[in-house]
Amino acid sequence: MIKSFGSKETKKVWIGQRSKKLPNEIQDIARRKLRMLNNSQDIQDLRIPPSNRLEKLGGNLKKYYSIRINRQWSLLLV
Repeated sequence: MIKSFGSKETKKVWIGQRSKKLPNEIQDIARRKLRMLNNSQDIQDLRIPPSNRLEKLGGNLKKYYSIRINRQWSLLLV
């Protein structure tokens, strides 16, 4: 479930507004991924579909996970 956003632009995408700072071609995909995130009960629910490429991050981001929007963009999850 989404509790907060670390980015105003991500929140805009979530509520259906277009962000001028993010490429148009990723915004619909990002909204779909955010819906998946909001509907998930557990982080492991995001393993499906495999295109999410859920991964636990390392280094100074070891508390975080990410899912991919495309090759260049991803969502960082706490």
